[in-house]
Amino acid sequence: MNKEKEEIDMPKILLVDDEPDIVELLDYHLTKEGYKTKTAHNGKEALEVAKDFLPDLILLDLMMPEMDGIETCIEIRETPQLKGTLVALLTARAEDYSQIAGFNSGADDYITKPIKPRVLVSRIKALLRRKGDQKSQQTINTDLYIDTEKYVVFLKGNEIILPKKEFELLALLFSKPGNVFTREVILNKVWGDDIIVGDRTIDVHIRKLREKLGDSYIKTVKGVGYKLKI
Repeated sequence: MNKEKEEIDMPKILLVDDEPDIVELLDYHLTKEGYKTKTAHNGKEALEVAKDFLPDLILLDLMMPEMDGIETCIEIRETPQLKGTLVALLTARAEDYSQIAGFNSGADDYITKPIKPRVLVSRIKALLRRKGDQKSQQTINTDLYIDTEKYVVFLKGNEIILPKKEFELLALLFSKPGNVFTREVILNKVWGDDIIVGDRTIDVHIRKLREKLGDSYIKTVKGVGYKLKI
């Protein structure tokens, strides 16, 4: 794997704290570890940056002006394109009620200040491993997100409206990213045995998906079928 590919694959972390020294310290140590980072200094700014950056993890200070960490975490959990994002709260307060409030807001972890860089990096690695183990088939990469229960698709934070069969075809490809689905399997899974459709029907639906999502997600395997690129 070349260096460019490694950089593309490195997890993205959003650092949110109203203290510039803390942000600078976190940014220094995490970029040194190879993570891709962006920063914000309050909750409102964090939400705007997160919707564009689509981080794997947000390190979120608890006590901030305009919108505190609890409020921000709740907003993050209500934002569909950030559904798979981990949130770790940073605070100097170690009281039980603060931690309970943090976890009730949807936080995945709670890290107390003063921050010890080596310990923080270890906690982050553990969190990201856990995310990898629990990764849903609905989130293949941070640009494209699909919720099969709500029948919604988001591309880079923007909702994409798909007709039922286009959605079902995309959901099928999402179920095993990187695997090739033959035309026979696609016809059976999406249209069923009772409906007679030809290969042209699949081609038309794939073309329409590419028009809406771009050409980079669905790859044609000549003579076989289609797969979702990861």
